[in-house]
Amino acid sequence: MKTRRLGRTGYEVSEIGLGCWQLGGDFGPVGDDTAKAILDAANAAGISFWDTADVYGGGLSETRIGQHAKGPNVHVATKVGRGGKMFPDGYSKDAVRASLKGSAERLGVATLDLAQLHCVPTAVLREGSIFGWMDEMQAEGLVRHWGASVETIEEGLICLEQPGCATLQIIFNLLRQDAATELLPKAAEKEVGIIVRLPLASGLLSGKFDKNTRFAETDHRNYNRDGDAFSVGETFAGIPFDRGVELVQELKGLGPEGVPMSQFALRWILDHPQVSTVIAGVSKPEQIADNVAASERKPLFPALIKHLRTWYEDEVKPEIRGGV
Repeated sequence: MKTRRLGRTGYEVSEIGLGCWQLGGDFGPVGDDTAKAILDAANAAGISFWDTADVYGGGLSETRIGQHAKGPNVHVATKVGRGGKMFPDGYSKDAVRASLKGSAERLGVATLDLAQLHCVPTAVLREGSIFGWMDEMQAEGLVRHWGASVETIEEGLICLEQPGCATLQIIFNLLRQDAATELLPKAAEKEVGIIVRLPLASGLLSGKFDKNTRFAETDHRNYNRDGDAFSVGETFAGIPFDRGVELVQELKGLGPEGVPMSQFALRWILDHPQVSTVIAGVSKPEQIADNVAASERKPLFPALIKHLRTWYEDEVKPEIRGGV
């Protein structure tokens, strides 16, 4: 597995990481045996960056990770800010500290490798106190490094102005390309590691869905299609599902011959050198091998990347809901 440096954390992490939202059951039920098999497969593949959050399954994802044996170089990142009645306007230093301590307990560690502000409202980021609290948590030894997971370019740029912010987690994929213009270069300038989430746009970019695809009632791809539970941008990258299926069909005609759609999508992200790691979630352990294979693919031709950008601006961007 190829590795990249995660900004100024100094961590060397696998360029394909593991997203662990699904281990909380938020994409449909995941049994203990399946969760263990997924983490076993991640270890075996050399995936050394695992990303979770306190609210995934009400702490279930963290608990499963904490109980699982990890490879010697695995770094676990979690998040803070959506649980404990903090969101949208109940943030306090004590609440942040309590949440982080709960995460550390579930993960079975004294100090968290990386704690990320979890889609904190723009107004709270602008006010700024929460950044000082994270600096204090780092000084206290509760976290080694802190960063932020954001929903929009504006929020990312606010976080990049904070000296203590070591990483930035963003939505970035073939259906959400805007970060490439300003955010990625600025992050590189400030030595902030970039973690990409939703690389396959909630599975759309796997190329396996059609307009008749249905999801479990407990799956956010069912109950949050139109942003009824949280930001619509977190589900299918903010694109209406039926239109997303159509756009992916168009992409299938643009990618390199013989390359699976999912690997094409992941390779496009990896071709941006500012990206440190791409966290791809899986519901089955055998899907990990397909994700890892993208790391071994040859870079896409510059002319194709340029064409994909024009296609995005003309065909995709007007369809996005929830901001970019």
